[in-house]
Amino acid sequence: MDKAKSFTDLIIWQKAHSFVLSVYKLTANFPRAETYGLISQFRRAAVSIPANIAEGFVKKGKADKLRFYNITQGSIQECKYYLILSSDLDYSKDNNLMEILDEVAKVLQSYINSINSKY
Repeated sequence: MDKAKSFTDLIIWQKAHSFVLSVYKLTANFPRAETYGLISQFRRAAVSIPANIAEGFVKKGKADKLRFYNITQGSIQECKYYLILSSDLDYSKDNNLMEILDEVAKVLQSYINSINSKY
């Protein structure tokens, strides 16, 4: 497998970006009253996932890389909560997004493990 030249070459970034696009589609159907509440928070947390992967990609040291990927893990957990809340509020019953997010978390952990073994 060729070495990634850009963060966009990373499978983890591609999966995370796909998740963001799905979150934007999902939240477009939420009640208008949630525009500055759940919609804004959910979208910001979702965007944080691929954004921190991109930023961590260019960091040279192990500690710097892992710090950004740890922030990414936090954003993944935040989005999991927003999916649960969205379901509990009857805004969405889309379990597929939770499965996508679980896959992102799994691939991210593999990526972190790879970084730990290289340094």
